[in-house]
Amino acid sequence: MEYRFRGSTVATALAAATVGAVISVAVTGTAGQGQAPRSAETPDGRPNFNGVWQANNEAHWDLEAHEARAGMVMQQGVYPYEFSTVPAAPVVALGAAAGVPGSLGVVGGDGRIPYRPDALRIRQENSANWIDRDPELKCYLPGIPRAMYMPYPFQIVQGTDKIQMTFGFSNAARVIHLNDVTGPPDYTYMGHSVGRWEGDTLVVEVTEFNGRTWFDRAGNFHSTALHLTERFSPMTPDAIWYEVTITDPETFTEPWTMAMALYRRLEPNATVLDYPCIEFTEEFMYGHLRREQLVKRWEGETMIVDITRKVPPGDRLHEWYRR
Repeated sequence: MEYRFRGSTVATALAAATVGAVISVAVTGTAGQGQAPRSAETPDGRPNFNGVWQANNEAHWDLEAHEARAGMVMQQGVYPYEFSTVPAAPVVALGAAAGVPGSLGVVGGDGRIPYRPDALRIRQENSANWIDRDPELKCYLPGIPRAMYMPYPFQIVQGTDKIQMTFGFSNAARVIHLNDVTGPPDYTYMGHSVGRWEGDTLVVEVTEFNGRTWFDRAGNFHSTALHLTERFSPMTPDAIWYEVTITDPETFTEPWTMAMALYRRLEPNATVLDYPCIEFTEEFMYGHLRREQLVKRWEGETMIVDITRKVPPGDRLHEWYRR
């Protein structure tokens, strides 16, 4: 579905950003003062999701079950077998810190994501070109559901008709509307979230994605046709069972689900600290455009790394940024 722009798109975006910033400042300011005694219910009788939460799994590496490996970027080793691959140059200097932990996965059913054949080829290309293609490395907004299980805490502020979620990564935020609202003027990174209560479970329908986010670091992706149905069910006062049904007929042969627990951070001063990845990625994003290359060489005790930056020709430069 496409929306016609109503009024000034810039004004709409600025207004939304201002509201989000005000709420985020309020959230950060109150959270640092320590958590109040927790109640299992809000005054209106709903499960109390207020607080700071975090996933504790390996889903941000790869949603599907996978074995541990030495790095996100690998190359052929001495023998022509997959088990003999070795870390590639971009990560070899990081040693064990560059490794990918194994996981039983969070995908339901047989544990495999049901890709269409053409989409599966893109997923495989994404994985092989992780450094160039993963939006996370460029500090783009992570999208939903990826923001929910990245290795950073996020905060929920729960109201009667709105639920605000604030994320540290890329200053991301989302609002879950529990009342009737007008949809966004264009597709978005974080989607448009409309929720309802089914007993003690918060059910959220998320649509209007721009198709430029990934699900994880393994290259799992989606199109603009993505439709999510999230279910937040209380397990205990300090744990939420988070289940998502993913529907995207342009990418997958059928709907599929993922599920995991989200845990409340119990430290008295738990809060969401900013992760200023825009500044962190400046050299990665724009260093190759400098007139004089800044980062050229690194030398340790056992290796020397020489770096030569290059600018993709013509439209390929634009395509690198928009991925």
